[in-house]
Amino acid sequence: MAGYYQKFISEFPEYKDSDMVKRAFAVSEKAHEGQFRNSGEPYIIHPYEVVRILADLGLDEVSIAAGMLHDVPEDTDFTIDMVAEQFSPEIAKIVDGVTKLMNIKFKTQEEAQAESMRKMFLAMADDIRVIIIKLADRLHNMRTLDYKSAEKQRQKARETLDIYAPLAHRLGINKFKWEFEDLALKYLEPEAYHEIAGKLNSTRKEREEYIRSIIGDIRRVVDGLGVEAEIEGRPKHIYSIYKKMKTKAKTFEELYDLIAVRVIVNSVKDCYAILGAVHTEWRPL
Repeated sequence: MAGYYQKFISEFPEYKDSDMVKRAFAVSEKAHEGQFRNSGEPYIIHPYEVVRILADLGLDEVSIAAGMLHDVPEDTDFTIDMVAEQFSPEIAKIVDGVTKLMNIKFKTQEEAQAESMRKMFLAMADDIRVIIIKLADRLHNMRTLDYKSAEKQRQKARETLDIYAPLAHRLGINKFKWEFEDLALKYLEPEAYHEIAGKLNSTRKEREEYIRSIIGDIRRVVDGLGVEAEIEGRPKHIYSIYKKMKTKAKTFEELYDLIAVRVIVNSVKDCYAILGAVHTEWRPL
């Protein structure tokens, strides 16, 4: 236990004073002892990676403990009642909610999409942490999908693209959405994915330098207006480029908007002021 727990709190020291988190690591590691993933790695790596994803979002200690325990009642002899007794009814309820979402079975793909979305939103109404843990669980599973069969890869990728990416978008967790979409594309359209990824990697340095330059130019414009603003830039992700290539029938080389810049201000008035200044500096296409 000490190894994974110590690694976790060294990366996320804000949880080091939580006895609840420490005990969740101990219980999870003991419960999953002797279990392995398809990759051959100890199973404990999965809940550990899930809670790293949750901690990166800044979730509370209850979420971290529930995330560490989310597979325990399903895959071990440690029951939901034991979670409630040794931790709290609140944590047990979250873990039970995640388990129920995992056990949803469908007859058709159409039913899967509609029913899964409905049940997830019902769960959200009760405790949104259930949904966020489920999203983190799916994200780590997608990151390690190489060890599944080709049929299972495509099934999980389609489900992720149809259900989990839109759900992450509705919750405003865009970094989940972007990664879900890219990982799904990797298995649904592997040739397109690797072609775009290769071209993006070959121009990454130039694009990052260009983003820094654009942010600097926009900062100069914003400062000239005397407006307080937060400016961020990022390269477009692979799936969004793929969609644009398909809908506009263009090649990668024919696309000009491979980066995105976001300016966040405090009021609608400031937003329009900056928009006008930016359009004066750069003519809209």
